[in-house]
Amino acid sequence: MSEITNAIKQICEEKGLSYDAVLTTIESALAAAYRKDFGRKNQNIVVEFDPETSKSKVFDVKTVVEDLPEEEVEEEEVLEEEKKESKVKKKKDSENKKKEEEIKVPIEKDKEVEKLSLAETAENEEEERRFNTKTDIQISDAKLIKKTAKVGDEIKMKLEIPEAYGRMAAQTAKQVIIQRLREAERDMVFNDFKDKEREVVSGVIQRREGRLVLVDLGKAVGVLPPEEQIYGERYNPGERIKVYVKEVSLKAKGPEILLSRTSVEILKKVFYLEIPEISNGLIEIKGAAREAGSRSKVAVFTDSDNVDPIGSCVGQRGARIQTIISELGGEKVDIIEYDEDPVKYIANALSPAKIINIKTNEEERTAKVMVNPDQFSLAIGKGGQNARLAAKLTGWKIDIVENKEQEKKEKDADKDLKEKEVKKGKKQEDKSVSVKTAADKEEKKQEEAKEVEEEKKEFKTKEKKKSKDKAKKEEKKSKDKEEE
Repeated sequence: MSEITNAIKQICEEKGLSYDAVLTTIESALAAAYRKDFGRKNQNIVVEFDPETSKSKVFDVKTVVEDLPEEEVEEEEVLEEEKKESKVKKKKDSENKKKEEEIKVPIEKDKEVEKLSLAETAENEEEERRFNTKTDIQISDAKLIKKTAKVGDEIKMKLEIPEAYGRMAAQTAKQVIIQRLREAERDMVFNDFKDKEREVVSGVIQRREGRLVLVDLGKAVGVLPPEEQIYGERYNPGERIKVYVKEVSLKAKGPEILLSRTSVEILKKVFYLEIPEISNGLIEIKGAAREAGSRSKVAVFTDSDNVDPIGSCVGQRGARIQTIISELGGEKVDIIEYDEDPVKYIANALSPAKIINIKTNEEERTAKVMVNPDQFSLAIGKGGQNARLAAKLTGWKIDIVENKEQEKKEKDADKDLKEKEVKKGKKQEDKSVSVKTAADKEEKKQEEAKEVEEEKKEFKTKEKKKSKDKAKKEEKKSKDKEEE
């Protein structure tokens, strides 16, 4: 294996290009170098390069066409010269315009480039239709070189191989190689990500440029514009996030990959990755509606009677749904059960509100939903979010109204309760008054009994004193008699 072959394989590994693509790039570079130093007018130079021997063969390749009158051939040559001059002028004008409009929006640049490319392709088509002295040869001239030549055949005329190329030719070859390798790498990246369009991929946040967030996707860098970002979500460099590839387009500077974080597809992809029953096909996601960063609703369905679709998505103690919520940056997720009956489906979509009645119009796809007054605000949701998400999920236009009869019944029931309470209050007041009077009487009786007992005690104490005094007097009398 030669050094050139090793170098080609190394470039293929670094750039991720095919061996044939790099080889054709080298051949086109050698053709440009030969044309620079040794090429003549109206020569279509093609080089065949062998990397093992490092040798090349140079040919002037022509396509055989029918004979044309000499006048037409001369006219074609004049027209070709004029076209070349006009092309040079257009290129200069386009370069000047690009320099002047560098300050303008890049979208306008892309439009101008597209217009110029369309004009060039139209001119190329016109050239193909006419006789081209560089690539075509008349059959009469072709038969002088090869007797068996036919119209449409390709004739290769071998040219002398130079011993060495000049400095300018080598510089030209170098520029051609660099340019062609960039173009090949650009086309490869574009084709790879064009296949991933409308899919969810993971990437690493690279940096911020103003309000734009650049995400490293491996071989290319995607752009997350502000309108596709979740409100309030922080994008720190080095963090890994899941993004939706919204659009891949080929611009003048290379492929442009437009990413999104607000797409419903991200929600579906996270469910697919985190819930094995969905990835196995046991549970199916029938629909999803999302207001990124705030709330979303997902409708699930299963044919199996032994599987609970909502319980499988929630997981044991909410483990699965918590993982999904953290992946979506704290976004609330409502999981509802899908039903083929639109009435049941709409009722499930408006959960957690309890529905009384639903009237549907299948032609206009409208539904009138009746709820109790205490469930009205819950059915609508904060800022109408619950009703809006339910309408997106089901595809029906939902009108939520209060049950007025129920409201009247509740008002009448409140009035009756108030009247009963008033009556009960009056009875209790009367009872309390009567109770107070009876208590007062008892208190008076007790006080009177106390007074009587106190009087009896006083009377008893007085009598005791009197009896004591009499006894003392009698003792004195008896003492006096004994003395006498």
